[in-house]
Formats: sequence, C-alpha cells, structure tokens
Amino acid sequence: MADGAAHESTEHKYRPISPIFASTCACTLSSPTSRRRSRNKPSVSLKYSHIHSTLIFLCFNSFSLIHRTTMATTMVKEVGSEPAQLLGPESASERTLYPYVTGTSVVALKYKDGILMAADMGASYGSTLRYKSVERMKSIGKHSLLGASGEISDFQEILHYLDELILYDNMWDDGNSLGPKEVHSYLTRVMYNRRNKFNPLWNSLVLGGVKNGQKYLGMVSMIGVNFEDNHVATGFGNHLARPILRDEWHENLSFEDGVKLLEKCMRVLLYRDRSAVNKLQIAKITEEGVTISQPYALKTFWGFSAFQNPTVGAEGSW
Repeated sequence: MADGAAHESTEHKYRPISPIFASTCACTLSSPTSRRRSRNKPSVSLKYSHIHSTLIFLCFNSFSLIHRTTMATTMVKEVGSEPAQLLGPESASERTLYPYVTGTSVVALKYKDGILMAADMGASYGSTLRYKSVERMKSIGKHSLLGASGEISDFQEILHYLDELILYDNMWDDGNSLGPKEVHSYLTRVMYNRRNKFNPLWNSLVLGGVKNGQKYLGMVSMIGVNFEDNHVATGFGNHLARPILRDEWHENLSFEDGVKLLEKCMRVLLYRDRSAVNKLQIAKITEEGVTISQPYALKTFWGFSAFQNPTVGAEGSW
C-alpha cells in the first residue's frame, strides 16, 4: 500500500501540462515494463520525461520567438531604407493639391485681320501679388498664340509639351505645320488626360491663330472642357469681360477698335479683380505671324463714389 501511495503521489506531482508532454507520457505509460516496474517501486522516468518534454517545448517557443523577432527587425530595416518596395511605385509620386503662384484673366477676340489677346503680368502667391513681370502669352509654332491663367509652373510644363510637339512636327520637314485647330485639339487631350489621372494641370488656356486665311479662337479648362467662339475669357473675365464683349464686339472690328475694346475689359478687371495688376500686354496674330506688345499701364480713375466708401450698404458684414 505504501508503494502504491508513493506511486500515486509521484504520478500526480508530475502530471503532464503540455500536449507534447502528454503524448510522450502516453507512450511511456502504455508499455508493460513500465507498469510492472511501477508496482515494485516509484518510477522516476516520468520525472525525467517531463523535464525533457518541457525543455523541448521551451526551446521550440524560444526559437519561434527569435525567428519572429528577426523577421520583424528585417522588415523594419527594409521599410526604413526602401519604403517604395513595400508601399508600391506610386508612393513617391506627388500631386499638385493646390495652385501656389497663379495668374488671373486672359481675354481674347477675333478682329478683321486675325486674333487679339490681352493679359496682365501679375502673378499672385496665394493672395499676395508677389510677381509683376510674368508673361502669360506665348507664340506656338507659326500659326498659334497661347495665353494662360492659373498655376504658372503648370503653364511652363504645358509650354514644354508644346515645344516637343512643334519640334516633332518640324522634324518631318514635309512642308506642313500644325495649325491652331490641331494645337487646340492636342491641349484638350492633354488637360483631360491629366484630369483622369487625378493630377490636373491647374490652368485655363486660350488658343488663337490664323492659318490659310481661317481665324480660330478657342479655350480649354483644367478638366478638359473646351469650346471655340468669337471672343473668350478666363477667370474673372468670364463674369466681367464677356458681357462687355457680347455688347460691343462685331465681325468687322478693326485693329484699333479691338485694342480699345480689350483695354476697356482689362480696366474693368483691374477695378474689380484684386489679383489684377496695371501692367499688361496685348498680342496679335495674323497671317504674317505673332506680335506681342511691350508692357504698359492703363489710365485709371479712382474717384468714383463707389470707390470712396466701398462698405456703404454692407453694414454688419465683415
């Protein structure tokens, strides 16, 4: 009885506590030799078996922990050194989330011999009129004139695209050249393509030109909306200059009358648009080519009663 009690107490003390230990003990206790030995004296094989199994279990867990720690350390090093491999090739790309340096309105119209276009030379950094000598009208090839409002850096990018287009066209040396209609069509595709990539060029463009006696004037917005008309405008010009052009424009407009009409539009914009500056250029394009005037200022009058106290009738507003 004493031997049996000692055996029971030993078996209870070293009862298996893990699946690995349980399977090992099952094999040991199932053998007849171990059962006969247990009737005679307390067996210590269970004790050593338990220690052996526990060591195996601890070693396995330690190896697994070390392996996971090593993998985590390796991933952290890879993320720190080459994040693009884990985050994808687009992770390093950037988008123009908001325009920084911008130009305001461009106004253009058809006249008897070609196209007239006007734009001031101001460029605002946010709401600050930072730059006052920025040209926003450029000749494109032999037959086209381009004006732009919006982000100046994106306008420079568009000019880079157009330089490549004109260079490729000239390389053919076949006697043909791109006209204003083809350039305008190209710009609509560029702007719409960038809009679909959610990375638009923040500009509104005016494209005019003359080829083979045909006058062409059109515009395209930053999302690819485009049309052609006898007179167009961008920015505040759409709201303030187009009504004037609708009232006073006619098909047989002379060069002098066209310049006066554009100056009238630009003067109204100078009065009403805080981003406008009294320094502008007027460009014309005919069959002979493009001519862009030197910068000059308009005569203005600020003695109107509405300018003396602009808050009259707006009491209580901030």
